Amino acid sequence: MILHLLLAILFTFTAASLSAQAPPSQAPAKSPAAAADTSAISRKVESYLRKLYAWGPSFKLTVGPLEPAPVAGFYQVDVQIALGEESDTLTVYVSRDARFLFRGDLDNMSADPFAAARAKIRLAGNPSKGPANAAVTVVEFSDFQCPTCRQLHNLLREVAPNYPQVRFVFKDFPLTQIHPWAMTAALAARCVFQQNPDAFWTVHDAIYDHQDAITPQNARSRMLDFAQQAGLNPEAVRACMSTPAAAQAVQANLAEGQALKIANTPTVFINGRRLIGANRDLLLQYIQYELSTAAPKQ
Repeated sequence: MILHLLLAILFTFTAASLSAQAPPSQAPAKSPAAAADTSAISRKVESYLRKLYAWGPSFKLTVGPLEPAPVAGFYQVDVQIALGEESDTLTVYVSRDARFLFRGDLDNMSADPFAAARAKIRLAGNPSKGPANAAVTVVEFSDFQCPTCRQLHNLLREVAPNYPQVRFVFKDFPLTQIHPWAMTAALAARCVFQQNPDAFWTVHDAIYDHQDAITPQNARSRMLDFAQQAGLNPEAVRACMSTPAAAQAVQANLAEGQALKIANTPTVFINGRRLIGANRDLLLQYIQYELSTAAPKQ
């Protein structure tokens, strides 16, 4: 994604630092009640970011509500940047007196850095391979029409057999704004899973293997063909695709991905550790590290 790469480059430095806090010998920081009006701070954050990065009118910035940051004297706020059909979200921290802003990772070293992500991921009711009590779980949020997702699919198809002790979970995240047949594929695959969990993986593989031949016009018929080839009744799959239950299952995964602030596909979580894209070296590094440190689940 062009916008995602742009943000990654632009925000490799911080605009200000937490070290700018007043030393203890100075007067105490202003109380929250005396801090600048939060709506004024939001406007200042938007104005400052636009000026800093030359984000003109073609860039849409949405500054979310200011929330107390984990460190005293600062707010944290999510900022969504959109350019055409692409969007991304970043978190910035701004001092309560609206003087200092920085963007970066603020980590609590006394806590598990991946616990919050794991707590938001629901494994039940989704296609998976591997033991249910696996010490390492790889959760993939993917879009059937996404070319990079197909690269990840090929990578996982190569890697997964080498890790029978790892659980691999698939979750739908169709980017309908840019992929017109992704939702059709997600609904069909969900219906196949509901009727025969083992057949899901056959259809899943077929969709990625034939991705280039699928169009918005033939997507539904191709999905039914794949279902039939997997041994299912295509009419039953067709009927299921129009049911609220199928749509709700896909929407639940979309909502979960949004809560995890997923902006690009594929996004993978290895025991809660985020990986974007189809990077083989990082995927193996994360899996092997988690295997070497995680205790087996009971």
